[in-house]
Amino acid sequence: MQITHRPRRLRRTPWLRALVREHQLSASDLIWPVFVLDGEQRSEPVASLPGVHRMSIDRLVEAAGEAVSLGIPAIAVFPVTDPACKNPRGSHALDPENLACRAARALKRAHPSLGLIADVALDPYTTHGHDGVLTDDGADVDNDATLEILGPMAVLLARSGFDVVAPSDMMDGRIAVVREALEQAGLSRTVILSYAAKYASAFYGPFREAVGSKSALGSADKRTYQMDSANGDEALREVAMDLDEGADMVMVKPGMPYLDIVRRVKERFEVPTLAYQVSGEYAMLRAASERGWLNWESAIDESLLSFKRAGADAVLTYAAIDVARRLRERG
Repeated sequence: MQITHRPRRLRRTPWLRALVREHQLSASDLIWPVFVLDGEQRSEPVASLPGVHRMSIDRLVEAAGEAVSLGIPAIAVFPVTDPACKNPRGSHALDPENLACRAARALKRAHPSLGLIADVALDPYTTHGHDGVLTDDGADVDNDATLEILGPMAVLLARSGFDVVAPSDMMDGRIAVVREALEQAGLSRTVILSYAAKYASAFYGPFREAVGSKSALGSADKRTYQMDSANGDEALREVAMDLDEGADMVMVKPGMPYLDIVRRVKERFEVPTLAYQVSGEYAMLRAASERGWLNWESAIDESLLSFKRAGADAVLTYAAIDVARRLRERG
């Protein structure tokens, strides 16, 4: 038998594989999510996220310098708010001296070329751990009462130095409210990255521990406002609404369990599409590698390439620094 087509010919040597490789991973594809806490010269490991630390502003500024030197274009900042500053309405979100605002000012002074992305949601600031204001009976999140806070919050974050505001709360109409607030404040250049397809996922646990909202949330969940993991068409409707309301970029979260959604969003809308390799995804790969079940470097690289292959323009990953270092070493 004569075999005419032999795909293995192009897999025979490293240079051939590199020559025909369809997707490449670079530092410019990565966004580094970071946790900032109060105090000075503090760095605390997050137990459920090996290799990840909560850092005081001075330590974060130092770490961000390495991100810049490695070619990482942006970081996403998540504040670890002092419980004494929390209340049911998340009022501290509107304090210009809150942790996120102070971090943004320090980071912009030190690294003006580094993109700063701000999370726009109330869960770091509420005593109950939800992303918004609760209804009077405490049974649900009040959509429109939450919007009244998110608009001014986005303006405050933008004025503090954030280049991108990223509403992650999944309230209906939030992008329109944030866009209008920014325009009225003369901040028309501020980019809106919408967490457009954010699912009620089991993969968020380590993140909630890191920012201190896990204990506040307790046994409650966020299923009345985050998306049902069974739905795909709904994600396209959410993305369409957010783009119509003024979003510049959209995100799918979590990442690997929803690569089909990444692909559908990119193909349908042809807009900048990001994916978030969330804490649970990262933690699984780390834990398996620590037990010798996976090779960490191979597994994380393969996982990030899967985002690129699915259509993601950039990926938020806690492994950004580690991956960028190795990419530089490879030249």
